[in-house]
Amino acid sequence: MAAQNGGGGAGGGTPVVLNVYDLTPMNNYLYWFGLGIFHSGIEVHGMEYGFGAHELPASGVFEVEPKSCPGFVYRRSVWMGTTNMSRAEFRSFIENLAGKYNGNTYHLISKNCNHFTDDVCKNLTRKSIPGWVNRLARVGSFFNCLLPESIQVSTVRHVPTHPAFSDDDMDSVSSSIIEDNDVEELGQHLLPSTTDAHSIDVPPKLAKDLL
Repeated sequence: MAAQNGGGGAGGGTPVVLNVYDLTPMNNYLYWFGLGIFHSGIEVHGMEYGFGAHELPASGVFEVEPKSCPGFVYRRSVWMGTTNMSRAEFRSFIENLAGKYNGNTYHLISKNCNHFTDDVCKNLTRKSIPGWVNRLARVGSFFNCLLPESIQVSTVRHVPTHPAFSDDDMDSVSSSIIEDNDVEELGQHLLPSTTDAHSIDVPPKLAKDLL
């Protein structure tokens, strides 16, 4: 593995950028209080990498064009630093890391898309992602014993209802998570991991559950 570099771009290296997306229009209000429901992807070497749920014991890590994750509304990018990994070294790294992030292990509170991007950032830049990006999960872990059992122990494939949201807001969240024409696109970009016995084609009905 190439040396890591958490500094700016002055010393060279490839930029590592966190791209953050809104999961609900309510973020326009919650964001200013340091809250919100966000998806994040990590951009390195011209592609963006994220983590989502499906029902197979295989990689849930996928790649898309930067700032263009289907089904989400791009909010902002956060500069995390640089890495000295070459494109080939990074590809090997991300496929190896994908072995820790199978689609059927996704959990809203303990192992979501933001945990994945935080893991990548720590490995590449020795920095954690900003606290506000995954604050909801950290707060939720405090009160995990009070959450519905389905959220505590099972894979979560959608944003759960929140008492602060109206029905209209939650309808908006559900409909914006992923559209039918986004399903096949995400399914085509799932990355294999070095622990997968072979590359698995994810059926549309399973790829539909991504994120």
